[in-house]
Amino acid sequence: MESGPAIFAGMVFALFGGALLVWTAVRVRNREPVAHDVSPVASATLATLAAVAALAVAAWSFGRL
Repeated sequence: MESGPAIFAGMVFALFGGALLVWTAVRVRNREPVAHDVSPVASATLATLAAVAALAVAAWSFGRL
């Protein structure tokens, strides 16, 4: 019975992390700001770290099945 919430949480984190990673890559590739009024390098780094962390939580959640 506990696999349902784990699958749901894993999918949410995987979709969020994947979308954030793709969005950040597109913004960096087009040389557009990831966040306004922030250093481009710092904002891209922080967004990438957040995406990787979300993907890691998704992998952990799927591993709990």
